[in-house]
Amino acid sequence: MIRVGVLASGGGTNLQAILDACGAGGAARRIDAEVAVVVSNVPTAGALDRARRAGVATEVLPSKGVADREAYDLALVEVLRAHRVEVVCLAGYMRLVTPAFLRAFGPTSGSRGCPRVLNVHPGLLPSFPGLHAQRQCVEYGARFAGCTVHFVDEGTDTGPVIAQAVVPVLPDDDDAALAARILQQEHRLYPQAIQWLSEGRLSVEGRRVRVDGARAAPAAPVTNPVVELG
Repeated sequence: MIRVGVLASGGGTNLQAILDACGAGGAARRIDAEVAVVVSNVPTAGALDRARRAGVATEVLPSKGVADREAYDLALVEVLRAHRVEVVCLAGYMRLVTPAFLRAFGPTSGSRGCPRVLNVHPGLLPSFPGLHAQRQCVEYGARFAGCTVHFVDEGTDTGPVIAQAVVPVLPDDDDAALAARILQQEHRLYPQAIQWLSEGRLSVEGRRVRVDGARAAPAAPVTNPVVELG
């Protein structure tokens, strides 16, 4: 079982999905992981309340007004190490982590090349990286959207992709409606990726993440809206 540290800046719905999957707060455990600590850079973040209700340790490391990003991240590393964190999950964490942080949670001899920092993004990377991915998708006129769980590297949403889930973009969608549809898939996909990592089923070869035991099936053509293909 791996010890997970979650970094969050907001309300924490993805944190809640992870807590539930880990069996925190009396829920039935579905994955071989436990949330060791939740750390926020925002003292009023709702994620902290979710963690406390689940009986999970919380730490606050305010970032407002902090100019030295590397010094901040090194302090964050010490907080996580104090809680014996093995894997870090970003869940609505509104800061870019520095190379110093990534080195602290880089691959180990037993991790099969896998970094130990994960993120979930509300878009089908590499499309629509960065902030407001749902709005970008709607404004672009894309037919499909979704979410991506990926390892974190030094870029913005550029790390190797672990898993993705796809949802349709409906004709009357605004960014809020699309975000709600995507969020349901984020809550399903993020715990699954953590479980694969816990089981040692993930390996990284270049940019490709392999999942041991994954079965490939022929893909049928998919269109949105659904039409007869002649």
